[in-house]
Amino acid sequence: MRIAQVSPLIESVPPKLYGGTERVISWLTEELIRQGHEVTLFASGDSQTAAELVAGSQAALRFDENVVDPLPHYFAMLEEVRRRASDFDVIHFHVDYLHFPQFSDIATRTLTTQHGRLDLPDLVPVFEAFPQMPQVSISDHQRQPMPSAHWLATVYHGLPLGLHPYDPTAKRDYLAFLGRICPEKRPDRAIEIARRADMPLKIAAKVDKADRDYFKAKIEPLLDDPLVEFIGEINETEKTTFLSGAKALLFPIDWPEPFGLVMIEAMAYGTPVIAWPCGSVPEIIEDGLTGLHVNSIDEAVAALDRLDNLNPAAIRSRFEERFSVERMAADYVNLYRQLIGLESLAGKAVAAE
Repeated sequence: MRIAQVSPLIESVPPKLYGGTERVISWLTEELIRQGHEVTLFASGDSQTAAELVAGSQAALRFDENVVDPLPHYFAMLEEVRRRASDFDVIHFHVDYLHFPQFSDIATRTLTTQHGRLDLPDLVPVFEAFPQMPQVSISDHQRQPMPSAHWLATVYHGLPLGLHPYDPTAKRDYLAFLGRICPEKRPDRAIEIARRADMPLKIAAKVDKADRDYFKAKIEPLLDDPLVEFIGEINETEKTTFLSGAKALLFPIDWPEPFGLVMIEAMAYGTPVIAWPCGSVPEIIEDGLTGLHVNSIDEAVAALDRLDNLNPAAIRSRFEERFSVERMAADYVNLYRQLIGLESLAGKAVAAE
């Protein structure tokens, strides 16, 4: 199949540091190529891929100080995708709803994976205006606020099995927090859990411009504690030591998490996840097998005493069974074929008329 992947431009594909969506796009793109498909990737010019790369910007917009408004860059890229639309059997978008107006007339040749939260009231009008656009959710919970959208399937993320090697001899002697510093991720809860349990906590996290005030006011004062180590953003290689050495990943979120890539990254290392069961968490983490669900800081602290009941090898096995890139790519290829079939039927119907 001839497949276009259309990525956000904020980060490169794959991202050099933080960037879950772009990382998933990279894994999917390279696996589709490995399976023999012809893939064109529309992404930032500093992306690294075996696909044909069409640059929508010179580099990742997050690192370009001259970029004030990212939208003009997106619109220019989407115009190029539209110009080349006949080159592809399927165009797979990962840019929210920005492409809906430009591609609604060829909706049956497009697929849109929604990577973000959908519980914001402002999103309702755009989904109602473009009901023909085929959508994929990354968890069943993600789609609940938008039940009338044209959902084809839920496709859980997957990553290469060899990317995060499992080490059964790893010394696990601290708690880990990995992701973004923002109110909904609740790093303050992670710090409180570590303090109450008297366990070291390592925080590897990105601080976006929008969250700097929150970091300065709410989180930075909590870092003055010998138990807490703030590392900052880490890359893919650094994750190996960070996650494999953790006794547990703390995922104390306070928002409807659409997926939570860090949870399956932890699972790849056999590291259990202690998480509040918000959003996708109950779908991703199996309570008592790959992690523990908690509803308060008290429950989280108590859960630390139950971690020895969880088997790291079993956690790794469940990761391999449920969250491989091969499974993710197979799910998407099935959807591509479904779309091509619908397009073929539509063409025959027009010809008959």
